[in-house]
Amino acid sequence: MADNNNDRAASLPATPNPALKTLDRLVGTWQITGSAFTGRTTFAWMEGGFFFIQRSTAQHNGVPITAVEYIGFDEDAQTLRSHAMDNRGSNFAYTWELDGDTLTVWFGDKGSDTYLKTTFSGDGDTATGGWRWPTGDGGTGGYEATMTRIHG
Repeated sequence: MADNNNDRAASLPATPNPALKTLDRLVGTWQITGSAFTGRTTFAWMEGGFFFIQRSTAQHNGVPITAVEYIGFDEDAQTLRSHAMDNRGSNFAYTWELDGDTLTVWFGDKGSDTYLKTTFSGDGDTATGGWRWPTGDGGTGGYEATMTRIHG
């Protein structure tokens, strides 16, 4: 995974990679409710369309989180990659994939055993699913959540 495209400074693409447009269905503000995670997140395009930005204010197990995530196309990995930073010092990388009505976001690289999988409703205004991760004792941890669009 490339953390930057410094080596391509002289030859940046003239237009955004079309794979980014798969995320267009997320544009808007969403209310998130779940067993361990609640809050609000907004998705919007950065001018130019090369980056999709998520801004969130939430609570995870009662801990307040304010975060911003920049999603772009990683030319080296040929996939959607993001960096999420929050008020607790996190600077995490994720891999995104939207296939039909199923959104998968892996912590780190595609195929990671820590991931979010959520499915959109027919009208696209609700997504239900959850995060999964290994517990270290052979089990699987995680939580369920629902995103409901409150503004388009």
